[in-house]
Amino acid sequence: MTQAQKSRTSRLKKKLLPLALAACLAVPGGYMIAPAPQASAAFGWGSIIGAGIQGAAAHAQLTQILKKYNDSEEGRQEFFEEMKKQYGVNNDAYLNNRLDTIMANLTSAIGAVDPTIYDKPYNYFINNDTSFNAFCTLGHNMSVNTGLFSVLTNEDEIAVVLGHEMGHGQKDHPAKGARRSLNMAIIGAATGSELGSIVTSVINNRNITKPMEREADALAFEYITHSNYNPGACAAVWQRVLDKSKTEPSALQQFLSDHPSDNDRRDAYVKKLTAYSNNHVTVKDGVVSVNGKEFDKPAPQGDMSAAERSYFVAGNLAAAYHNGHNKEQAYADGNTVMLGAQPIISCNSQDESAASLAETLNKIK
Repeated sequence: MTQAQKSRTSRLKKKLLPLALAACLAVPGGYMIAPAPQASAAFGWGSIIGAGIQGAAAHAQLTQILKKYNDSEEGRQEFFEEMKKQYGVNNDAYLNNRLDTIMANLTSAIGAVDPTIYDKPYNYFINNDTSFNAFCTLGHNMSVNTGLFSVLTNEDEIAVVLGHEMGHGQKDHPAKGARRSLNMAIIGAATGSELGSIVTSVINNRNITKPMEREADALAFEYITHSNYNPGACAAVWQRVLDKSKTEPSALQQFLSDHPSDNDRRDAYVKKLTAYSNNHVTVKDGVVSVNGKEFDKPAPQGDMSAAERSYFVAGNLAAAYHNGHNKEQAYADGNTVMLGAQPIISCNSQDESAASLAETLNKIK
């Protein structure tokens, strides 16, 4: 490569960072599309034309740049800093401590099944957006909207959302989606202006496929079951979204428009929960059953609906069966039903008593 070519490549990389950020932040994870900067504002396509970058040459340059920001430590840190500039950083100590704890727990859980996480540790920050969102993009760079913590107050449910995003990261979905879109943009582009027009359109489209979403959902469940979080939270978080859509529609309007199958995803997690329990535990319409017999229909608690809470009870039971605690007796420890060493439900004033539920569980388990 001549000195002139090296200089041109360096200038192109600097100009393409905003483009790469725009393209990849337009690639949502499983929860909500992140608002991408306008491509025309973020990057001057006349510069590409002036540099004579077209067709195969553009493909090579864009591939090189994506690789830098996705795979190299220098590139991903540069990308991360650009994200923080664009979205702003919320330094609230309480929220950041919560996020640090959850990310540390998830990193350990993921490391148990996929040690490659330690090769490229996640960068993350809380941004100031008040809508419900979290996303993972190039280079294992993540951001969580402040609004996520308003909708989700339960740490287990927050962990499910972040586990899903980390599933996208572990399988390199953001880079694959961006690369596919840019390849599509370049194919058939005869001129620089034509390339610019196509890419401007492409980078504002969704690039995460349904199979990728299903894979990230499955990975979130796997990660949660390798942590101390309740596996029932995977279904519970979707129930909460459905419940909140009725009481706080403005907070979830964009989310719901992008995710029409929340019921299906919740129900898919219920099936995984039953399988995890070795087919002993089921939950439907707020009723938790063991071996086909009704165990409990939990009451609401705080801002948690009865249906949402039922998935947490089912998750505790599933964990008990998965870990062999069902071989021991159920008993009441104050207001908490225990099955061996596994807590099942802490009863409130509207629930059946812990002693009565323990007796029922011993009969049907």
